[in-house]
Amino acid sequence: MGHLQAYLPLALMVTAALVFALASLWLGHVIGPLRPNPSKDLPYESGIIPTGEASVRAPIRFYRVALLFLLFDVESVYILVWAVIFGGRSLEFASGEVAFSAEAFQRFAFLEMFVFIAILMIGYLYAWRKGGLQWS
Repeated sequence: MGHLQAYLPLALMVTAALVFALASLWLGHVIGPLRPNPSKDLPYESGIIPTGEASVRAPIRFYRVALLFLLFDVESVYILVWAVIFGGRSLEFASGEVAFSAEAFQRFAFLEMFVFIAILMIGYLYAWRKGGLQWS
């Protein structure tokens, strides 16, 4: 039981948050005014009467642009992490062993990033050639 005592403050905080949230919802329902109105039943209470279907098909170009954005935007996350590690001078691991020298590691990291950028460039050129970057 002693090792679970460290989690007591967390359990109390979660319990307090749940009690506060549920009590707020319940009090709002009990105390709050209930004045039903047809305009309040409309979606978003915008005052505009909805027309047409609720589910419309979006053109594929939106999905294509989103996927290309994800593909080429995620590379910035990898490049940032690579730059931080590449600029590091220490290669100490948890076990205290160093597999290779700092210079060898930096040469390997530079080559690895070159391959990564080359693969992304091939993907970029492929998307460009297939017309994935045109909005027409």
